[in-house]
Amino acid sequence: MAANQVSGERAGTGRFGTFTGVFTPNVLTILGIILFLRIGWVVGQAGLVNALSIVLLANAISLLTGFSVSAVATSMDVKAGGNYFLISRSLGLEIGGAIGIPLFLSQAISVAFYIIGLVEALRLIPFVDQFDPRLVATVCCLIFIVIAYVGADFALRIQYFILAALVLALISFFAGGWDSFIPVTTAPAYDEGLNYWAVFAVFFPAVTGIEVGTSLSGDLKDPSRSIPRGTLASILVTATVYLAVVIWFATHLPPTTLRENFQAMSEVALWPTLIGIGVAAATFSSALGSVLAAPRTVEAIANDGVLPRWVAARLGSPTEPRMGVLITGLIALVVIWSGDLNFVATIISMFFLNTYGMINLAAGIERLVGNPSYRPSFRIPWYLSI
Repeated sequence: MAANQVSGERAGTGRFGTFTGVFTPNVLTILGIILFLRIGWVVGQAGLVNALSIVLLANAISLLTGFSVSAVATSMDVKAGGNYFLISRSLGLEIGGAIGIPLFLSQAISVAFYIIGLVEALRLIPFVDQFDPRLVATVCCLIFIVIAYVGADFALRIQYFILAALVLALISFFAGGWDSFIPVTTAPAYDEGLNYWAVFAVFFPAVTGIEVGTSLSGDLKDPSRSIPRGTLASILVTATVYLAVVIWFATHLPPTTLRENFQAMSEVALWPTLIGIGVAAATFSSALGSVLAAPRTVEAIANDGVLPRWVAARLGSPTEPRMGVLITGLIALVVIWSGDLNFVATIISMFFLNTYGMINLAAGIERLVGNPSYRPSFRIPWYLSI
């Protein structure tokens, strides 16, 4: 079942390697809005110990899913469609379609989520804060639609400049505060109506960027090699960054400041201006990753006949799912005009947890039942997935 071909599949274009096509898009999506605008809030609400456990638990889910993705990806000839392709070719089109549509919606909603965060950063610019944030977000969304419509080649060339800005922002953050350590608060101090799991739900979208590189499977030179290497490397690198940021926040700012000031990272940084640039770069890159991933997912679903074929129309492009880009943009615009950041984060968490569960189930069942066509070169015990 794992290796079955389905009428309507589109072969990949084979343009990108592991670093460009998987590792960098994943890292730039994971180190996004939560890192700069919400991880301090998580520490302020949950305390150091619980905040570390939230980061570790979320990354454990992500890592186990990364193992499962790697196992499934090395057991078949991977075509376009990313996680949807892996699930549908392992568990069948019926289950694949049932999971693929929520996966696409979560990716499309993520575009809005990251754009809302980008607007929070842009509103620090004096003249921008005079406009309705939803109007600013709409303009940003249209810009992303145009970039994705032009193509992945252009979008992925931009990512290296974004990566440089992100690295400089993190250097600025960790370079500051060496002479201002404070006693660490380990006890939680939740606002009314919040608890551990509510804070976890706000944080979890931070680790969901691993599907971006997988979604570019049709554009990779060797997806069965690049997906495992790029996915697992991106999880380990970004988990280390998040853990370090949590500890640095807890040892430099009191919980009250962390809960109330979403720009707390600038108070610690040696060069606060670089944090502002980093926020804009991180949220831009995360939105860019999602706006590239979602159209490729919905195109693969439509090519399998689960959705109408016109959804997969490329509108004159030989490689880009342009109709999918337009549909993704429309969904993102609806969400932009209807939700705030924390609410959207909770919705995304539910969608992605569902998808990750099915990916793990697919890998676990294939291994458990001993499917003769399931022969991954990246092997994990079935119980790790299930």
